[in-house]
Amino acid sequence: MQQSSKRQFLKTALCSLFAGLCMSAHAAEGIYPDRPIKFVVPYTAGGSNDVVARVLAQKLSAKWGVPVIVENRAGAGGNLGAALVARSAADGYTFLITPNNLLTMNPYVYGKTGVGFDAFKDFEPVSLVATGPILLAVNANLPVNSVKELIAYAKAHPGQLSYASAGIGTPHHLSAELFKSLTNTDMVHVPYKGALPAVSDLVAGRVQVMFGIPNSLMPFVKTGKLKALAVCSLTRSSLLPELPTVDKAGVPGFNSSLWIGLTAPAGTPAAIITKINQGVVQAMQDPEVKSSLEAQGLMPASDTPQEFAALIKHDADRWSKLIKERNLSAD
Repeated sequence: MQQSSKRQFLKTALCSLFAGLCMSAHAAEGIYPDRPIKFVVPYTAGGSNDVVARVLAQKLSAKWGVPVIVENRAGAGGNLGAALVARSAADGYTFLITPNNLLTMNPYVYGKTGVGFDAFKDFEPVSLVATGPILLAVNANLPVNSVKELIAYAKAHPGQLSYASAGIGTPHHLSAELFKSLTNTDMVHVPYKGALPAVSDLVAGRVQVMFGIPNSLMPFVKTGKLKALAVCSLTRSSLLPELPTVDKAGVPGFNSSLWIGLTAPAGTPAAIITKINQGVVQAMQDPEVKSSLEAQGLMPASDTPQEFAALIKHDADRWSKLIKERNLSAD
């Protein structure tokens, strides 16, 4: 064995030994956590949910001295990974990275049997982790430059505008349906398997409108291939302060945004929920975390388990009503 290979082998062995001793010490003291924790991300690697999970996992791993592993279990609009966590042991070692559509939109679009879990019975809310704006953007060649002009154009050309989404039941989709409902306009939904192909067709002009996340749309806004009209939250975004809100730009009451949280299987002990919550709160105050999330068009956030539960309930009530009114379904 070469000298460099020997050094690398010894380094790896010592790291493994040190990790094992730390875990043994934790176990001997009866301290939680005393073995690896798993964060399930119900989407593919590389997206915003995955980045949030890995940033948080790194901070908690450093804090507690045990590995926090991120496992991507994509499929069925996020339902596959969520159902996996719902069936996992409630021992504090498996958690779900939970974007807002999983618990507040999917159950009503897919139905309870379609998602494979009960949003309120199968999970324990831990904390909000990140929030972000949804951006209303249009193809550069569409002759509109404001929300009011988009509404007027859509009404003058009913059924002729198409809007893209990252899939049925996603925040992209429901934001557009909320817009249609409040403005009494008619646009055709074109769902894609993810945001990347949706944005590509928006840039190419195959579809004309999209409600999406800033980090996928703003690069094309900056090059003049898309036009950003507004953000969808009730207040201006600190990430895009130059843009008005849809609410103030012509659609009173319009409110849609992204959030990502952390949940655990139902029955997870309250003491563990509290400890994880405290770890999240501390991690989200770290400047490095803020910088990493801002690169994804997100802002760090945290709250209590009770506050997070209330947010889930509030959004589920709101979106389920729209889904029923618009007769939206994944079938």
